[in-house]
Amino acid sequence: MAIAQPVVVSLADLKNGECDISFATLQEAFGPESLGILVVKDVPAEFPSLRHRLLSYASYMGNLSEKDFEIFTNEAAKYLVGWSKGREKLKDGGADEFKGSFYANCAFYVDPSLDSAKPTEKFPLEEFPEYLAPNSWPPQEMLPGFRPTMEQMCSLIIDTAVLVARACDRFAEKEIPGYPPAYLETVVKSSSTTKARLLHYYPMPEDILAKNQDEDNWCAVHKDHGCLTGLTSAMFVDELKTNSKVPVFGIDKVPESLPTLEELPQSPDPQAGLWIKDRKGVPVQVKIPRDCIAFQTGETLERITRGKFKAVEHSVRGAYARGVARNTLAVFTQPNLEDEVDLDQHISFGEFARGIIAKNTVGQ
Repeated sequence: MAIAQPVVVSLADLKNGECDISFATLQEAFGPESLGILVVKDVPAEFPSLRHRLLSYASYMGNLSEKDFEIFTNEAAKYLVGWSKGREKLKDGGADEFKGSFYANCAFYVDPSLDSAKPTEKFPLEEFPEYLAPNSWPPQEMLPGFRPTMEQMCSLIIDTAVLVARACDRFAEKEIPGYPPAYLETVVKSSSTTKARLLHYYPMPEDILAKNQDEDNWCAVHKDHGCLTGLTSAMFVDELKTNSKVPVFGIDKVPESLPTLEELPQSPDPQAGLWIKDRKGVPVQVKIPRDCIAFQTGETLERITRGKFKAVEHSVRGAYARGVARNTLAVFTQPNLEDEVDLDQHISFGEFARGIIAKNTVGQ
């Protein structure tokens, strides 16, 4: 099993700028021969505990009832706001029934009063509900403390993505004729269409475990279509030993937040996790340390940089271990719908993204 070593930089280096992050480092992380992933270490001190708290909520949420799910599921938004399960395609083309997701618009990053990007004449709500429908948060009494934890974590990751984007801009301004100054940083910092996805990979059923780790239960190899995807390391929970159901409390005794769940020291399945296709087409595994944030390249970044940075093909595999769930968070920084992603042909992100979602979603 091949385990790749991604490029690692410190948050301090990103803040210090071009003196500490060389163009060679960026090329090694994101260029045509790269893995397309950069790991940022020495992140804010609150990150590890925030990660543990949020990823605990993924198990709590995954173990709610179907009746509860109905409260924060939005079919009209193509299941890309609120709760989603069984809507993504596997390698064999079938629906992924073993993974639940909570999607949140991160418009709160640019304006705390916003629950989504604002519709425009060119991109009305009825034509783009996956980006423009307001967030469907579970009620506070259902998952106490979930929303502020999610918003705090997403904001921290986007803050870091802004610094990565700034480093990419310095490279692009020198290497790409006519590249607008600070373009990527402005896109990431000002976007109200950035989307977060909290994932809960359910424990594999016994019949699947008996199939000897059938690869068709991997999500299909794909590229993200945004700019930079911020990723936490995965949290593994033994749900046979750890009670992942929301505790019972009276309506007048709703706590501010739920307790964190016990995290396994490591994955019980060494092949579980993120797999990247290197530039020769060989799948390699990438492990993200718990106290770091990783950033993957997406198709929009490739277009904005005219191919200087390449989008990465990747897939994710759940844990083949009895009773074990895998939880993680991905934050897809992407432009506003009106922002250009092809600076030569003047194609907006909204136009570019129209066909992507239907291709990756079952039943649309």
